Amino acid sequence: MGKIIALANQKGGVGKTTTTINLAASLATLEKKVLVVDADPQANASSGLGIDIQSLKCTVYECLVNGENPKDAIIKGCIDGLYVLPSHIDLVGAELELMNMESRETVMKKMLAGIKKDYDYILIDCSPSLGLITVNSLTAADSIIIPVQCEYFALEGISKLLNTIRIIKTKLNPSLDIEGFLLTMYDSRLRLSNQIYDEIKKHFQELVFETIIARNVKLSEAPSYGLPAILYDADSKGAKNYLALAQEILKKNNA
Repeated sequence: MGKIIALANQKGGVGKTTTTINLAASLATLEKKVLVVDADPQANASSGLGIDIQSLKCTVYECLVNGENPKDAIIKGCIDGLYVLPSHIDLVGAELELMNMESRETVMKKMLAGIKKDYDYILIDCSPSLGLITVNSLTAADSIIIPVQCEYFALEGISKLLNTIRIIKTKLNPSLDIEGFLLTMYDSRLRLSNQIYDEIKKHFQELVFETIIARNVKLSEAPSYGLPAILYDADSKGAKNYLALAQEILKKNNA
């Protein structure tokens, strides 16, 4: 039975999509079968994995709103064992359409229930908001990874996200765990990066991943080629960081 991990933080630009793409690719490289569910209308995880989003007939939108079978929308990724349930700009409208549905917070959970057993890991890339699609993602997930960038406003908004997680645990998904806080865009030369690291570590202790994602040009360049860093430049610091994160998660989950 697979594990569903949502990557969420309502703050934009923290490295959610970069983490989803590269963690999925790293897990697939380590011979796990992985599905990326792109739950962000911007569809950056889809295009970052080389999918031509303009040509898609069936996406996560059709699965959520029209009840299409997700198996009809899943596309094989650029690495053996990596699959993508792509997104589309139409997903923007899904929030409104889901509003009128019965049990609207559990639509994604039901959608993934039939395919969960087919994968070792399902990673959901959430949009930078705490809207209904993100609530659906957290309700469907077994755990959540919270990327936090090593910058001045890093801690701003985390309390709001933690409050949302608390509400979802109470009302919708009692088994939702925090997989970990992941520090991204770390620059060891900056005192601020080290201060943020110390602050997060002090607050959340063992919930902080040992792996830290360093600021890395290759990580920024890779998506424009539709590739994860491990295929774009396997020797880059970013690729090595995400491989280490994948190994840390496998170890944590005894996989």
